[in-house]
Amino acid sequence: MESAGIPMPGETILVTAAIVAGRTQQGSIGLIIAAAAAGAICGDNAGFWAGRRFGLDILIRHGGRIGLDEDRLRLGQYLFLRYGGAIVFFGRFVAVLRAFAAVLAGANKLAPWRFFIYNACGGVVWATIFGLGGYFLGGEFHKIAGPFGIAGLVLAIGLIFAAWRHYRKNERRMIELAKAALPGPIGFDGRHETAS
Repeated sequence: MESAGIPMPGETILVTAAIVAGRTQQGSIGLIIAAAAAGAICGDNAGFWAGRRFGLDILIRHGGRIGLDEDRLRLGQYLFLRYGGAIVFFGRFVAVLRAFAAVLAGANKLAPWRFFIYNACGGVVWATIFGLGGYFLGGEFHKIAGPFGIAGLVLAIGLIFAAWRHYRKNERRMIELAKAALPGPIGFDGRHETAS
């Protein structure tokens, strides 16, 4: 559910299950990791397809209220065209972004095959790191994962702020690049699929 865009404690549940399995020697850590990876991948796919089906339409209709005109929506698609795989993969490791990366990837028309590859890799790597961490380090992993999670969130906020400043400084140039890469009207017709 977390991966589909509903803020839920997916990481906490994974680490807790791994800690219990490690302490009690009951339950297979392999099955826990597989279940977490499958849940992450399936949830992200649900979020991706919901974003793909409804996200852009909602942004076109209501985006102007928050300053997202057609040029900025096109720029979002262009950025996902260029960096969407990295956003999906690394978004898995950032608490807030984990819940919305798939929906944004869908709304910005990231190619489904690219989304699937980066999403599957991110889900498996995330589940393995946090599952094995909880299993072998037990409660100590929360002490390690907590600060790393906070550091990741702070780093993500810092990167977003730096990207926002860069964007504000270079907005017109970046929009022109997006227009050149993605000509024509923004919409659901799939015209830009081949570019990604």
